[in-house]
Order: sequence, then structure tokens, then C-alpha cells
Amino acid sequence: MKELLYAIAAGLVEDKSAIQITEDAPDEEGVIVFHLTVAPNDMGRVIGKQGRIAKALRTIMRAGAAKKDLKVSVTIE
Repeated sequence: MKELLYAIAAGLVEDKSAIQITEDAPDEEGVIVFHLTVAPNDMGRVIGKQGRIAKALRTIMRAGAAKKDLKVSVTIE
């Protein structure tokens, strides 16, 4: 899942070296939280107008996780 998130983020940003992804252990509900950090200049590219790109990114991650019987959440920092 981490590789999928990195691939999507790398396609959106200019500074690929600033991409950092951390993963929390599953909580009591079994949800794994991924924290995506990008360069400040690329933040708008990842979030998009009215958060549309961020919403799409989260949807793709949930769909990929569903195939593996996982629950994921993505926070953009």
C-alpha cells in the first residue's frame, strides 16, 4: 500500500525527494493510517482545487486496500 501511495504522489509533485510516507500500526478498528508529507510548494498539487485530488487519492487507496481486506486512511501533512 505504501508503494501505491508513493507512486501516486510522485506523479503529482515536482520535488520527489521531499515525499515522506509514514505508516501507523492498525488501531482498534483495524484502520492503518498513512501520513503523506510533501514539499510546501507541492502541497497544492496534492490537495487540488477544493480537495478533489486528495479525495481521489484517498478513494484509490481505500479501493486498493479493500482488495487485500485492509482498511486505510491517508492524511496529508
